[in-house]
Amino acid sequence: MTEHDSHEPMIALDVGGTAMKGAVLQSDGRVREYRRWATPRADGPEAVVNAVMTAIDDLITQAPDARSVGLVVPGLVDDQAGVAIYSENIGWRDVPFREMLMNRTGISVGFGHDVRAGGLAERVLGAAQGANDVLFMPIGTGISGAMYVEGRSIDNKFAGEIGHIDAGTGEICACGATGCLETIATGPSIARRYNALTDSSVTGAKPVVERMLAGDGTATRVWEEAVEAIAHVLVQYVTLLSPELIVIGGGLSAAGDHLLEPLSASLHRRLVWQEQPRIVPAALGDNAACLGAGILARQALSDPAVRLGL
Repeated sequence: MTEHDSHEPMIALDVGGTAMKGAVLQSDGRVREYRRWATPRADGPEAVVNAVMTAIDDLITQAPDARSVGLVVPGLVDDQAGVAIYSENIGWRDVPFREMLMNRTGISVGFGHDVRAGGLAERVLGAAQGANDVLFMPIGTGISGAMYVEGRSIDNKFAGEIGHIDAGTGEICACGATGCLETIATGPSIARRYNALTDSSVTGAKPVVERMLAGDGTATRVWEEAVEAIAHVLVQYVTLLSPELIVIGGGLSAAGDHLLEPLSASLHRRLVWQEQPRIVPAALGDNAACLGAGILARQALSDPAVRLGL
């Protein structure tokens, strides 16, 4: 790549259930500008698709000489076909994002799953550098995992849905199954369970953690049950794939040691003969998936099949 090329920008957009995070990046990875928009999930899936297109337009206005765009989205994603198959949180089905963006922008498009993109960024730029057996698990509106086994990313579109392993809660999940980890350990489910026990109306996990630190026994119970459920599910992952490292990201990672220390302790108690993985916070925060989208955009420049939409 020439010196001139290293300054030609790329567009990156990470679509989440709550917010969309966008960036204009130089092709050497430096960030020129970050932007953020609310995800209009309450207005329906078509409104979210339109908001994605508007956000891309906005970013391209900031960088009209952009050579490529990277887009990552949640749910079931067919990276190769460039299609968002289904998102439980957003509600869309079979959205051909790569084709839509190529037609709209006329530039190369990298497309993928938000969590796999976040895991890619953490492995290239963040907390998982140098590790070959890694689980990157963001915990926020949902819970999923990006898996690296012997240095290889597991990209099967149905893989990594760790939030839908049965954690034994007995509650019906939005996916239709019973007992999923997402019924007890996401930000919304932690708030919902606390509100049901206290007749409160908190939103997200942060106020529950704050009340726990202030001595609220109910908040402590709800938080501890969430942590134990995560540990219960991670034991199954560790037993099957024996990661050397687990990187925790997403909104719950903001709790820092209030999450990581009891989670590590609970996992240690539960593991009998298995190797204990290190558990660390994501280094890139909630920008991991957006930076991963930038990496996908850069890859799209060198992949003729992606450039041509094949």
